[in-house]
Amino acid sequence: MTTLIDKLQWRYATKKMNPALPVPQDKLDRILEAVRLTATSSGLQPYEVLIVQDPALRQRIREHAWNQAQVTDASHLLVFAAWDNYTAERINQMFDLTNDVRGFKNEGWEAYRQKLLSVYPQRSAEENFQHAARQAYIGLGTALIAAAEEQVDATPMEGFDPAKVDEILDLKARGLRSVLLLPLGYRQPDGDWLVNLKKVRRAKEQFVSTI
Repeated sequence: MTTLIDKLQWRYATKKMNPALPVPQDKLDRILEAVRLTATSSGLQPYEVLIVQDPALRQRIREHAWNQAQVTDASHLLVFAAWDNYTAERINQMFDLTNDVRGFKNEGWEAYRQKLLSVYPQRSAEENFQHAARQAYIGLGTALIAAAEEQVDATPMEGFDPAKVDEILDLKARGLRSVLLLPLGYRQPDGDWLVNLKKVRRAKEQFVSTI
Protein backbone atom coordinates (compact mmCIF):
# COMPACT_ATOMS: atom_id res chain seq x y z
CA MET A 1 0.00 0.00 0.00
CA THR A 2 1.33 3.42 -1.00
CA THR A 3 1.19 5.86 1.90
CA LEU A 4 0.92 9.63 1.78
CA ILE A 5 4.58 9.87 2.81
CA ASP A 6 5.52 7.61 -0.13
CA LYS A 7 3.62 9.94 -2.45
CA LEU A 8 5.33 13.00 -1.00
CA GLN A 9 8.65 11.26 -1.60
CA TRP A 10 7.50 10.71 -5.20
CA ARG A 11 6.50 14.32 -5.89
CA TYR A 12 8.92 16.99 -7.03
CA ALA A 13 8.74 20.33 -8.83
CA THR A 14 8.26 18.87 -12.29
CA LYS A 15 10.33 20.67 -14.89
CA LYS A 16 8.84 19.16 -18.03
CA MET A 17 5.18 18.29 -18.46
CA ASN A 18 3.76 15.99 -21.12
CA PRO A 19 1.22 18.12 -23.02
CA ALA A 20 -0.44 15.00 -24.44
CA LEU A 21 -1.52 13.68 -21.03
CA PRO A 22 -4.58 15.41 -19.51
CA VAL A 23 -5.40 15.24 -15.81
CA PRO A 24 -8.80 13.51 -15.43
CA GLN A 25 -11.58 15.79 -14.28
CA ASP A 26 -12.27 13.77 -11.13
CA LYS A 27 -8.67 14.14 -9.98
CA LEU A 28 -8.70 17.88 -10.68
CA ASP A 29 -11.98 18.21 -8.80
CA ARG A 30 -10.56 16.48 -5.72
CA ILE A 31 -7.45 18.68 -5.72
CA LEU A 32 -9.58 21.82 -5.97
CA GLU A 33 -11.95 20.59 -3.27
CA ALA A 34 -9.00 19.99 -0.95
CA VAL A 35 -7.93 23.60 -1.48
CA ARG A 36 -11.49 24.84 -0.88
CA LEU A 37 -11.64 22.92 2.40
CA THR A 38 -8.24 24.00 3.71
CA ALA A 39 -7.59 26.40 6.57
CA THR A 40 -7.56 30.19 6.28
CA SER A 41 -7.27 32.89 8.91
CA SER A 42 -10.68 33.47 10.52
CA GLY A 43 -12.17 31.23 7.83
CA LEU A 44 -12.37 34.18 5.43
CA GLN A 45 -10.98 32.36 2.36
CA PRO A 46 -9.45 35.61 1.06
CA TYR A 47 -8.29 34.24 -2.27
CA GLU A 48 -9.63 32.47 -5.33
CA VAL A 49 -8.27 29.80 -7.64
CA LEU A 50 -8.54 30.43 -11.37
CA ILE A 51 -8.16 27.62 -13.92
CA VAL A 52 -6.64 29.09 -17.06
CA GLN A 53 -7.56 26.92 -20.03
CA ASP A 54 -7.30 29.39 -22.92
CA PRO A 55 -4.04 28.51 -24.75
CA ALA A 56 -3.55 32.12 -25.85
CA LEU A 57 -3.79 33.39 -22.28
CA ARG A 58 -1.41 30.71 -21.08
CA GLN A 59 1.10 31.64 -23.78
CA ARG A 60 0.93 35.29 -22.70
CA ILE A 61 1.43 34.30 -19.07
CA ARG A 62 4.41 32.13 -20.02
CA GLU A 63 6.07 35.17 -21.59
CA HIS A 64 5.99 36.83 -18.17
CA ALA A 65 6.88 33.70 -16.20
CA TRP A 66 10.52 33.29 -17.18
CA ASN A 67 9.32 31.33 -20.24
CA GLN A 68 8.72 28.26 -18.06
CA ALA A 69 7.28 25.63 -20.39
CA GLN A 70 5.09 24.03 -17.72
CA VAL A 71 2.78 27.05 -17.96
CA THR A 72 1.69 26.01 -21.44
CA ASP A 73 2.53 22.29 -21.45
CA ALA A 74 0.69 21.32 -18.27
CA SER A 75 -2.79 19.89 -18.44
CA HIS A 76 -4.15 22.69 -16.25
CA LEU A 77 -2.77 26.00 -15.03
CA LEU A 78 -4.04 27.19 -11.66
CA VAL A 79 -3.60 30.79 -10.57
CA PHE A 80 -3.95 31.58 -6.86
CA ALA A 81 -5.20 35.17 -6.62
CA ALA A 82 -5.68 36.93 -3.29
CA TRP A 83 -8.11 39.66 -2.35
CA ASP A 84 -6.58 43.08 -3.00
CA ASN A 85 -8.00 44.27 0.33
CA TYR A 86 -10.19 43.24 3.25
CA THR A 87 -13.41 45.25 3.08
CA ALA A 88 -16.36 45.28 5.44
CA GLU A 89 -18.46 43.81 2.63
CA ARG A 90 -16.13 40.85 2.15
CA ILE A 91 -15.84 40.17 5.87
CA ASN A 92 -19.60 40.42 6.40
CA GLN A 93 -20.27 38.14 3.44
CA MET A 94 -18.25 35.32 5.01
CA PHE A 95 -19.73 35.79 8.48
CA ASP A 96 -23.24 35.87 7.00
CA LEU A 97 -22.50 32.71 5.03
CA THR A 98 -21.41 30.97 8.22
CA ASN A 99 -24.65 31.97 9.94
CA ASP A 100 -26.71 30.77 6.97
CA VAL A 101 -24.95 27.40 6.79
CA ARG A 102 -25.12 26.78 10.54
CA GLY A 103 -28.65 28.10 10.84
CA PHE A 104 -28.09 30.27 13.89
CA LYS A 105 -26.20 33.28 15.20
CA ASN A 106 -23.64 32.87 17.96
CA GLU A 107 -22.95 35.80 20.29
CA GLY A 108 -19.22 35.07 20.44
CA TRP A 109 -19.02 34.73 16.67
CA GLU A 110 -20.80 38.05 16.17
CA ALA A 111 -18.42 39.71 18.63
CA TYR A 112 -15.52 38.30 16.61
CA ARG A 113 -17.07 39.76 13.44
CA GLN A 114 -17.09 43.20 15.04
CA LYS A 115 -13.49 42.74 16.15
CA LEU A 116 -12.37 42.02 12.59
CA LEU A 117 -14.44 44.90 11.24
CA SER A 118 -12.73 47.23 13.69
CA VAL A 119 -9.26 46.13 12.60
CA TYR A 120 -8.98 44.89 9.00
CA PRO A 121 -10.68 47.67 6.99
CA GLN A 122 -8.62 50.28 8.88
CA ARG A 123 -5.33 48.79 7.72
CA SER A 124 -3.69 49.69 4.41
CA ALA A 125 -4.74 47.76 1.32
CA GLU A 126 -1.17 46.52 0.88
CA GLU A 127 -0.97 45.15 4.42
CA ASN A 128 -4.30 43.40 3.93
CA PHE A 129 -3.24 41.99 0.56
CA GLN A 130 -0.03 40.58 2.05
CA HIS A 131 -2.07 38.87 4.76
CA ALA A 132 -4.47 37.45 2.18
CA ALA A 133 -1.55 36.29 0.05
CA ARG A 134 -0.20 34.27 2.98
CA GLN A 135 -3.52 32.45 3.10
CA ALA A 136 -3.10 31.58 -0.58
CA TYR A 137 0.19 29.91 0.32
CA ILE A 138 -1.68 27.66 2.72
CA GLY A 139 -3.92 26.70 -0.20
CA LEU A 140 -0.89 26.02 -2.36
CA GLY A 141 0.53 23.65 0.25
CA THR A 142 -2.75 21.78 0.39
CA ALA A 143 -2.86 21.61 -3.41
CA LEU A 144 0.63 20.09 -3.54
CA ILE A 145 -0.30 17.42 -1.00
CA ALA A 146 -3.61 16.69 -2.73
CA ALA A 147 -1.91 16.46 -6.11
CA ALA A 148 0.65 14.03 -4.69
CA GLU A 149 -2.18 11.93 -3.25
CA GLU A 150 -3.72 11.81 -6.74
CA GLN A 151 -0.26 11.18 -8.26
CA VAL A 152 -0.61 14.30 -10.37
CA ASP A 153 2.54 16.34 -10.96
CA ALA A 154 2.57 19.94 -9.81
CA THR A 155 5.07 22.77 -10.07
CA PRO A 156 4.61 25.69 -7.66
CA MET A 157 5.77 28.97 -9.20
CA GLU A 158 6.58 32.39 -7.81
CA GLY A 159 8.75 33.19 -10.82
CA PHE A 160 6.40 35.43 -12.77
CA ASP A 161 5.43 39.09 -13.04
CA PRO A 162 2.25 39.42 -10.97
CA ALA A 163 1.35 42.82 -12.42
CA LYS A 164 1.44 41.40 -15.95
CA VAL A 165 -0.61 38.34 -14.98
CA ASP A 166 -3.13 40.59 -13.24
CA GLU A 167 -3.42 42.56 -16.47
CA ILE A 168 -3.71 39.48 -18.70
CA LEU A 169 -6.48 38.00 -16.55
CA ASP A 170 -8.14 41.35 -15.74
CA LEU A 171 -7.88 40.60 -12.04
CA LYS A 172 -8.08 44.21 -10.88
CA ALA A 173 -11.71 44.32 -12.00
CA ARG A 174 -12.37 41.38 -9.69
CA GLY A 175 -10.55 42.87 -6.71
CA LEU A 176 -7.81 40.24 -6.94
CA ARG A 177 -4.03 40.12 -7.32
CA SER A 178 -2.11 37.06 -8.51
CA VAL A 179 0.16 35.38 -5.96
CA LEU A 180 1.13 31.93 -7.26
CA LEU A 181 0.98 29.77 -10.37
CA LEU A 182 0.49 26.00 -10.16
CA PRO A 183 0.69 23.94 -13.36
CA LEU A 184 -0.82 20.47 -12.97
CA GLY A 185 -0.11 17.58 -15.30
CA TYR A 186 2.10 14.57 -15.83
CA ARG A 187 5.87 14.51 -15.99
CA GLN A 188 7.72 13.84 -19.21
CA PRO A 189 10.89 12.16 -17.94
CA ASP A 190 12.72 12.63 -21.24
CA GLY A 191 14.06 16.15 -20.98
CA ASP A 192 13.37 16.71 -17.28
CA TRP A 193 16.75 17.12 -15.60
CA LEU A 194 15.28 16.79 -12.11
CA VAL A 195 13.15 13.67 -12.49
CA ASN A 196 15.74 11.05 -11.49
CA LEU A 197 17.64 13.06 -8.89
CA LYS A 198 17.24 12.19 -5.22
CA LYS A 199 14.97 14.38 -3.14
CA VAL A 200 17.11 16.45 -0.78
CA ARG A 201 15.76 17.64 2.56
CA ARG A 202 17.47 18.42 5.85
CA ALA A 203 17.49 15.57 8.38
CA LYS A 204 14.61 15.52 10.85
CA GLU A 205 17.06 16.27 13.68
CA GLN A 206 18.07 19.48 11.90
CA PHE A 207 14.51 20.43 11.04
CA VAL A 208 12.32 19.52 14.01
CA SER A 209 13.08 20.63 17.57
CA THR A 210 11.33 19.79 20.81
CA ILE A 211 11.54 22.60 23.33
